[in-house]
Parts: sequence; structure tokens; C-alpha cells
Amino acid sequence: MSPLDITLFFVAVIGVIAFGLLKSRAKEADGPKNTSDYFLAGRGLTWWLVGFSLIAANISTEQFVGMSGQAADWLGMAIASYEWMAAITLVVIAFLFLPRLLRCGIYTIPEFLEYRYGVLSRTIMAIATMVILVGVPTASVIYSGAKVISVFFSGVTLMGMDMGNLSLGCWIIGLCAAGYVFIGGLKACAWTDLIWGSSLILGGALVMFLAFQALEDKPAEELIQTKVATSSATVDDLANANALERLHMLTEGPAVDGPNGSGGKLHMIRPAKDSSIPWTALIIGLWIPNFFYWGLNQYIMQRTLGSKSLAEGQKGIIFAAGLKLIVPFVVVIPGLLAYHLYSSDLQEQAQLKNEAALTAMEAGETVVLPFSEHFARLYPDKAAAIIQHNADVVGTEAAAPDPQDAPYASGEMADANAKLVAAAQAKKIKVSAQLVGFDYDAAFPTLLRNLLKPGYTWFVLAAIFGAVVSSLASMLNSASTIATMDIYHKLRKGAGQTELVSVGRVCVVAFVLIACVIAPNLGRPEFGGIFTFIQEFQGFLSPGILAVFLFGFLVHRCPRYAGWLGILLNVVLYGSLKFFIAPEMAFLNRMAVCFGVVLAVLAILTLVNPLKRPVEMPENKDIELVHSRPAKIWGTVVCVATLTLYIIFW
Repeated sequence: MSPLDITLFFVAVIGVIAFGLLKSRAKEADGPKNTSDYFLAGRGLTWWLVGFSLIAANISTEQFVGMSGQAADWLGMAIASYEWMAAITLVVIAFLFLPRLLRCGIYTIPEFLEYRYGVLSRTIMAIATMVILVGVPTASVIYSGAKVISVFFSGVTLMGMDMGNLSLGCWIIGLCAAGYVFIGGLKACAWTDLIWGSSLILGGALVMFLAFQALEDKPAEELIQTKVATSSATVDDLANANALERLHMLTEGPAVDGPNGSGGKLHMIRPAKDSSIPWTALIIGLWIPNFFYWGLNQYIMQRTLGSKSLAEGQKGIIFAAGLKLIVPFVVVIPGLLAYHLYSSDLQEQAQLKNEAALTAMEAGETVVLPFSEHFARLYPDKAAAIIQHNADVVGTEAAAPDPQDAPYASGEMADANAKLVAAAQAKKIKVSAQLVGFDYDAAFPTLLRNLLKPGYTWFVLAAIFGAVVSSLASMLNSASTIATMDIYHKLRKGAGQTELVSVGRVCVVAFVLIACVIAPNLGRPEFGGIFTFIQEFQGFLSPGILAVFLFGFLVHRCPRYAGWLGILLNVVLYGSLKFFIAPEMAFLNRMAVCFGVVLAVLAILTLVNPLKRPVEMPENKDIELVHSRPAKIWGTVVCVATLTLYIIFW
């Protein structure tokens, strides 16, 4: 970064945050005074604020680090299903979920459960949502943002601080986000989101353009080393191709099981045994986290709950749905390109991750080292030595294939070592973090480090930093809303508006401190990449809550105790499947099983013990509840466009 870049970066970040705080104080000189202003922006958000705010709250380094990383690994374009299926999901949310939630005049999603199922259901969901929100997506966004900082500024020292230090990056990002949501609440978030959301898409598009330029300029002799096993491309083919043709040649062929390099990566459909997105998940499993995230996730729905009318909320949601169709082209495609352009850089980042574990082994510590198949393929001799070391620690004979057979023996070596790791765990022997061949979470930060030049670096970094802070501020605001309105206010019913706003601010500080402590640990390879970690642990909540809400919306005689029972049943069932019954099952398939079981139980309870009289829900008379005709038309266009993209990339 040039001095001008650094100056413009700080001017942009500080200026946008100041703008958001200024807009949040438009009515009151010293900021929001009541809970409606602080938590729901005074219920006055217009459609364009809602739309950009939804995108900015959603798209962050969680996607630019996690989703790009998954694309760089074996998933490729298949990971785009989270974005394109979300577009259709949003259309359904706009016309099925939003009218029912706005009609009640609620502050939080758990609040709906009290009206429909009772206080216990609301309390259980509020506590579970708050814990998951702080410990998983909030900590993950802090980690992924810090990952960008640590990779991009690796080796840079500023005022005696190592800017490549991951923990330092976590604290910088966390405190920046907490600062402006502490003061301005949701309204400050919404106005900054307007700028960050549009800038983020433009910044991502710029990175994609630069990456394609780099792909076209890279020597064919180097690119051929990164093609997938199913590709038939030759050096001459690559030498005579443009950037788009090169990407297709390097990733062509059917999608198959196995590590990076084994199958085509431009397909939306993956094999049934795929551990992340098997084709079976596209039928049921992937819809569950999508509907939960966009329709019942507090930090997303809080924007639409702050809409000035139902029509404005619906238009904002459909606008966001249209933007979701663009996201894979500025997130997933750059991830694919990162592996082919800079696989050696990703390998170096992995070596930094592996260093501590290898040092412990060389020092003779009693520790067992797991490793991935990629690691065995790249370092067969080291893998063989690790197997021998692990066998000595466990007290058994080593049975490793000859490393000279690599790369063909890499799978067998990984399997042999996995058995030793399992034996060590059974004997309570210490197991280190998994050794990996490539650090895929470093894919997008590596693109930034290699592609950005003085003159426009400030804009891309400011957009990404702003998106991180924006998403994080949204999560902190939502977690504090739940803690204040669903928990504190229920315990202290006589609390005034000023007291509730103060409690919300205290919760913001407490939650960011907790998340900043958790965040640096999320880089450990056993989490399977930051994006997978987020989706995996949402499974403890999302299937059960979605089932309970659908029955609450559509089955008016479902008994009131079914609410808390369905949520707890899902937690127990998902945990049993993950840790005991079927740990090898793809997490999206686990979600589908849990969702089906909870629906079946709720249906049986309704048949056996139906309510004698449907529950009467409260109605908010202060908001206009007329559906938007333009939103219906454009919603149809979005659905058709989504199906077209699936046909193209199927």
C-alpha cells in the first residue's frame, strides 16, 4: 500500500462509520433513546436500505475467506448453491414468513414463539440462539476478517505490532465493530451497510477481473501442474487459450470424490458420498440452513423487522435476492482461480500452520499427529515418518504404504494414520491439530496480496474491512437484542426504555470480548474450514427451529408444548448423529434427517393432542401490511434466473 492508499483507507473507513453514526442521531442529538430506535431503527427502513443491509450483513469475509476456500479445495462451483438457493429462499421468505412476523410487531424471532407456543419455547430459543450467534458466526467473522489482515500484512510491523498476528487482527476488528453498534444501534448499521454492501460487490468484481488477467498471463507450463485429474488439457491447449477457456480446461471433467485435483470443479452437483454438499442435500438438506438463516436468523431478519411497511420489506428482500445471484461470480470464481494461480502460496501458508505440530514431534513430545491426504501427497516421506512416530506413541506397529508409491499411496497413508489417531484418542493420548497440504482459507487473502496494486488497494481493502465490521456489528446488535428483550426484559418487567438500551450496550461489549477470545482458535484444521464450521454447528438449531416455526405458521392446532419439545429434540438428535450414530454422514444430510424426524413428531403430537382453539396472535396496527405487486413480479424473475444458472452449471 502506498501512503496515499493508507490515507484513503482510513478516510473511507472512518468516514463511513461517522456517516452511519450521524444518521443514527438524526432525531436525537445524543443517539437512540428507546428500544425501537436502538434495536429496530425506529421501524423506518426503506426497501433499498433493507436490501443492501441484508447483503452487507450476509456477505463478509465469512464468504470471501470460507466460501472461496471451499471453492479452491474440491467443491468448486458447488459451494455456490448456498448463494443461488438463497435467492429462491428469499422470495419465499418475503411472502410467507415476513407478513406473519411483521403482523405480530415483534422485536426478536424468539418473541414469536412466546405468542404461539409459550414462554419456555421463547426462552430456550433465545438462549440457544444467543450462544450459537456469539460462539459461531460472530467469532467466525472475526476470525475470517483477521485472516485477511494476517495474510495480507504478513511480515509488516506497525507501531511495534506484528500485523501478521491473527489474534491481534481479531481484536482490531472486534473492537471497531463494537464501537459503532454500541453508540448507534441498528440504524447506524443499516446506513453503513448501504455503502459497504455496494462497495463489496464492486471490490469483489475488481479482484475477479484481476485474477482472470493473471490467469491469462501465467505460463502454461506452470498452470498444467494444477489441473484436475479428469482434465485432458495439454500445455499447448493452455498456451493457445484465453482466461475463460483456461479455467474450463483446468477444471473440466466430472465431479468425483477425493482431494483437490481429482475431479472437475465447475459442477453444481457433487457425488452422493461427498462430505460437504452431496447431490442429495440439494433436495432437502441445503434448504434447511437457507430458510433458517434468511427467515429465522435474528441478525438477518432484524433488518426486515425494521421495515417501514410490509411492501418496503418485500421489495428490499427481493432486491437482496437479485444481488445474491451475482455473489458467486465475485466470491467462488476467485477462489477457484486462487488455487491455479498461487497454489505454492497456499502450500506455504499450510506449512506455517503445521510448524508447531511438527516441532512437537521432533522434540519427542508424547503427541499424535493427524494429517490430510493432501499432506501425504505433497510430503510422502514426512507422512511415513509421522505414521512411525504415531505408532511408537500409541504402542503398536506401523503399517504405512511405501512413500515411493506416492501420490497413489496418499489415501492409504491417510487412512492408516487415521486408525492410529483413533487409537490415541481412545487411550486419551494428546492429538495435535491436523497437518494439511494447503491452507485453503488463505485463498482470497492470497489473491489480494498478489494482485492489488497501489492506487486501488485502498478501495478493495476498505470494502472488505467495512463488510467485516458491518456483519459483525449486525451480529452483536442482534445478540444484544435477544439478551435484552428476550431474557433481561422478561426477568425485569418494569425496566424502562433507557435502562433496556443501556443493557443492550453492555451486552455488545460482553459479547465482542467473548467472540474475540474464541476467534483465533477457529483456524485449527479439524474445523474443516471456516464456512463448513459455521454451517455444521448451526445444525444444532436450524432443523428444529424451522420445523417448529413452519408448524406455528401453518398448523394452527399444533399444541403449545410442541415448540420447546421440537427444539430440544433436534439438539439431542443432531448431536447423537454427529458424535455417535453417523459421524461420517454429511452435515446437510444430518440436518435433513433431523428436520424430517421433528416434523413427524410434531405431526403426531398435533393428531394426538390438538389445541381445542387456535392461538390468537397479536396484531401490530402501526405498520401497513399490504403486499407489494412489483416484488411479486421481480421475485418471479429471480426464480427463473436462478434455475437458468443451475441449468448452465449443472
